[in-house]
This record gives sequence, structure tokens and C-alpha cells, in this order.
Amino acid sequence: MSNYEDLIKQLGQLETEKPNSKSKDIDLLNAPEIARLINSEDKTVATVVESALGPISKAAEKFADTIKSGGRVFYLGAGTSGRLGVLDAAECPPTFGTDPAQIIGVISGGHDTLAKSREGVEDQTEAAADDLKQHQLGDKDFLIGLAASKRTPYTIAGLKFAKESQAATAFIVCNKLIDNEKSLLGQFVDIIIELPVGPEIITGSTRMKSGSAQKMALNMISTTAMVLMGKTYGNLMVDLQAKSEKLAARSRKILIDMFEIKINEAESLLADASGSVKTAIVMKKFNCINDEALLKLKKAGGFIRRIAE
Repeated sequence: MSNYEDLIKQLGQLETEKPNSKSKDIDLLNAPEIARLINSEDKTVATVVESALGPISKAAEKFADTIKSGGRVFYLGAGTSGRLGVLDAAECPPTFGTDPAQIIGVISGGHDTLAKSREGVEDQTEAAADDLKQHQLGDKDFLIGLAASKRTPYTIAGLKFAKESQAATAFIVCNKLIDNEKSLLGQFVDIIIELPVGPEIITGSTRMKSGSAQKMALNMISTTAMVLMGKTYGNLMVDLQAKSEKLAARSRKILIDMFEIKINEAESLLADASGSVKTAIVMKKFNCINDEALLKLKKAGGFIRRIAE
């Protein structure tokens, strides 16, 4: 018997590994026709994500509660899934002013695999525990595992280790789970997010619809969590870190648009607020100095809207 017989059987049961009947003649199409076909399949992803809004919302609430209580959020995955987790973690600090140590992306094979694929490392189950031990994962933390196939050994092992470490857990998968799988996963996963995108345009290429679905879910989870934490005022990213010219300009534009002031006044406000857009807004809105603004924000839990007029 081949060593691969069981794995072939497993893959045969995954929708993401099945041939897509719509693309069986894709190699006979021209470029516009191929693009149109891919686009038509991509349009289905948002509907799939919509079907999982319940567990996505629960994950976002757990994310926010974890950070507010001093814990950390981890994304764990292999291949495309791991890269998407690292990407979402990396984008939170400049956008929402979070500490890089609060939201951490862990990918099988380490950060070198972000640029150069080493897909075989997804089978290294012991590596998942080793990687998480380096971060001293504990009971205050929240681990979100990602695996398009629902079977990725590295990710499953990481979720089991997280539960043994008394961390909260969530699992994002791009295949439908059957009842006994849900029951088994329920032993070490608190929140299951199913995103059954179906067969990929190129059979088994889960960087396509599966990757898009996972990215949409991660964007939704982290952004919702940040709003719940008071990281926005309306839809403005008032906790952004102005570490680039674009973000520095955006900081000024927020103040200029909100208060209908000139750029020199916006510059002065930001200087008095030690560069914090949120503090500058409170200073201007309530006609107070930096220290008073910080105290008001502290009492309001960081939410500008909760500050009494």
C-alpha cells in the first residue's frame, strides 16, 4: 500500500480539492475569458463569508476582550494561510496603533517562508508547539488557526497545544465540516469559522477563493475588534501611527476635515498632542490641554464618543 493512500482519500473528500466543472476547459480560453471566469467565482466568496458572520463576530469579541485584558492574539497557519495571518498582524500597528507584541502572526517554517515557499513544513506537527512555546502562550491569550483544508497538521497541532495551555482558540477553515469533525474539533477549538468556498478554479489552488475568504474573515475580525476597543471615531482611524508620509498626511487631513481648520493649526494641534490624532481631537473638541484630554480618554476607556460634553 502506498504511504499516500490515506492522504489521497482525505484530499478526495475536500471540496477545495475537487475539480471545478466551470473551469475544466480553462486552458482553451483566452486571457479575458480566463479573467472573467476567475472573477465570476471570486464573486461567490463574499456570500460564503456572510454565512459565517455569527462565529466571525464571536471571534472579534474574543479578540477585543483578549487585548483589553492584557492578553495577546496569535494567528497560526501554514503556506498561504500562514502568510495571511502574518499580514493581518503586521497591518494592525500602523492602522490602529496597537503594540506589535499584542497581535502576532506565526507561520510554519518561520518568517523566511513569507518570501520563499516551504510547503513541506506544514506537516511538522511538533514545530507548532515549539513555535508557540517561544512566545510563552498562556491562558490570557487567543489563538486563531487557519487552514483551508481543515486538516493541516501544523495548524491542528498548534490549536491542540493552545488548548492544553488554556488559551482561547478559533479555527478558520474553507471546507464544510461534518458532525463528527465538529465534535472532534470542539475538544480543542472554541469558535469554528467555516468558509466552504467550493472547488477552486485551478484544482487545489487554495491561494485563490480560499485565500480571499480567509483574508476577508481576518480583516473583519481584527477591524471589528479595533472598533470595539475604541480605535476609531466614527469610521476614522484616530489611533493610527504616522510612520509614513501618507499616514502623517492622513493624520492632518482628519483634523482639517473634522474641524474645518487650516493645515498649520492641524500641525500645531498634533504637536501639542504628542502626535496623537485621538488626543488632538479631544483637545480641540473639548478645548482642553494634553493632560486633560488624556484623562478624559482614560475615563472613557479610549472611546471619544463616550466623553461627556
